[in-house]
Amino acid sequence: MKHKAVFIDRDGVINSDEGHYYIYRVNDFVINPGIREGLKMLSDAGFMLVVVTNQGGVAKGIYTLDDVNAVHTHLQNELSQCGIQLSAIKVCPHHESVAPCSCRKPSPQMILEAINELEIDPNQSYLIGDSKRDIEAGEAAGLKRCFKIDANASIMDACQQIVNDRP
Repeated sequence: MKHKAVFIDRDGVINSDEGHYYIYRVNDFVINPGIREGLKMLSDAGFMLVVVTNQGGVAKGIYTLDDVNAVHTHLQNELSQCGIQLSAIKVCPHHESVAPCSCRKPSPQMILEAINELEIDPNQSYLIGDSKRDIEAGEAAGLKRCFKIDANASIMDACQQIVNDRP
C-alpha cells in the first residue's frame, strides 16, 4: 500500500529566514509559528512528512553538509519533543552559479526520489512551499495539490485544507 505525504520546503516555511540569506547555524535556526502544530496535525492524520530543501550555500563554499546536517538534527530533536517524526529530509547541495545539477528545485528530483524510496502515492500527497520553484517542483512530480504560502507565515491554513481534503 502506498503512503500519503506532505513535502515541505525548509527556509521560509519551517524556519524563519528573516535577516539571513542562508541558514546554516543552529543558533540562527528559528522554527516559524504554527509549524509544530501544523506538522502534528498532518502527522496525526497519517501523512508522512518529507522536507525538500535547496542548500546552494554548500556549493558556494559558504557552509558544509555537516552544517546542514547539524541544523537538521536540531530540527528533528525539536519536532520529536512534540511527537513529530520526519520521514526524510532531501537536500540539494548544488547551485546553478557553480555547476548544473538535476536535483535543485524547481526540478522534481528530490520529491520523486522520496516517492520511490518511501512508497508514496503522489495522488494523495501535497507540498507546502514559499516560492514559485517549490510549487513548480511539486507540480512536476504530479502531487495532488501544492500550497504556496508567504515566507515565514503560518502553515496552519494549508495544513487544515490538506487534512480536510477528501477524495
